[in-house]
Amino acid sequence: MYCPFCGYKETKVIDSRLISDGEQVRRRRECLKCNERFTSYEVAELLMPRVIKQDGTREPFNEEKLRAGIQRALEKRPVSFDNIESAILKIKHRLRATGEREVPSLMVGEAVMEALRQLDQVAYVRFASVYRSFQDIDEFRKEIDMLSNASSEPVK
Repeated sequence: MYCPFCGYKETKVIDSRLISDGEQVRRRRECLKCNERFTSYEVAELLMPRVIKQDGTREPFNEEKLRAGIQRALEKRPVSFDNIESAILKIKHRLRATGEREVPSLMVGEAVMEALRQLDQVAYVRFASVYRSFQDIDEFRKEIDMLSNASSEPVK
């Protein structure tokens, strides 16, 4: 790494520490020429796959769009900020784990529905009603019955 003070290309690492829950590495460095010290931060560059919309268009994954949809479904529901952020991280990890450069928007929607089902059942039904375009009360009833049956089944 080049020294930001004199531009010399040789520096030595004096100290390294994990920060941001292990997501970043903070390194204290010293220039071997001018002896100035500075801090650098290292982050893994993990690329999210592009999203293939139902009309065939492709767009970059948008974390803010994901967060807004989840927050809309969870509006006025007793779910903590930490639980929401954890769900978003799990969804992103699941999409990255496919190893694909592009994923269909249906995969993103299903991942969101699974996360909401675990976070809050009311939010899950809200999201499902929009995502699956419920047309009448019977479709709501079917989804709620499915949730009720799933929660009453014994855990294996």
